[in-house]
Amino acid sequence: MNLSQLETLITISKTMSFRKAGELLNLTQPAVSAQIKSLEDEFKTVLIDRNQPVTLTDSGKVFLEHATRILDIVDEVKQKLSDLNQIPQGHIVLGTTTSIAIQILPRVLSYFQDQFPLIKTTIMSMSSSQIMAHIENGTVDIGIGYLNEQNPNLNTSVLYYDSFELVVCPEHPLAKHEHATVDMLREVPLILLSPDTVGRRFAEEIFRQYNITPHIVMELSSSEEVKRMAELNLGAGIISKLSVSNELRRGTLKIVQIHELETAHPVGVMYRSGRYLNSAMQQFLSDLKGMPEAQFIGSE
Repeated sequence: MNLSQLETLITISKTMSFRKAGELLNLTQPAVSAQIKSLEDEFKTVLIDRNQPVTLTDSGKVFLEHATRILDIVDEVKQKLSDLNQIPQGHIVLGTTTSIAIQILPRVLSYFQDQFPLIKTTIMSMSSSQIMAHIENGTVDIGIGYLNEQNPNLNTSVLYYDSFELVVCPEHPLAKHEHATVDMLREVPLILLSPDTVGRRFAEEIFRQYNITPHIVMELSSSEEVKRMAELNLGAGIISKLSVSNELRRGTLKIVQIHELETAHPVGVMYRSGRYLNSAMQQFLSDLKGMPEAQFIGSE
């Protein structure tokens, strides 16, 4: 058995075709067939059902799981050996919320990639609870999100604090108020984030405390969508204060302060406890934790 054979099996499982697998791997179709036949002979089992479309047998599915793990281990060994050169390099998969990705990461990554051009980053946008789940299953290396939930499997570090505010367009009836009471939200059409977000859960807790049944006209998955709808005067939004800095500057949205919403929420970096940190991750975490809070919350 060799690594090339494992790569071939994995590629066939994705393409469901010997021909397409060969094209991706720059191998002839007979060479692909020979590699799979050699594996089957060595392990004395049939790994692939060759009827069209090509599929893995039950034995093939078991073998695929272990083949993937073997190649992951090989990649980690290569990374560890590369790290011995003490030149930060490698690939980082970052998980973060949409508002953080838009407002914070451009400033952080522009500096980081100028200093360390050999480090490549991929950004995945999701809710804070999803970030934690993806870090635990290994599909995300480092997350930046709200740290309201405790997770013993993650290492976390606070970077800055944010709050959630009521925002309206200048034509909204509440726009004439600098301050409002939470009771004033009883009849106001609201545009809220989806139920799996920290901002939505926080808003619902406030509503429960004051026995308010909110008049929700829209549920949206990101702060950007909430802002656009609020700008169109389709309702009042409750979203991250930092996410509306540009709109406040342009005058397209206004914050109406509500005392009950004035709660500081920690935003920070997180990664899985006990996992190997390659040089790219070590450098990124070191730089991120060393940045002053103003780097995150300052205006662009």
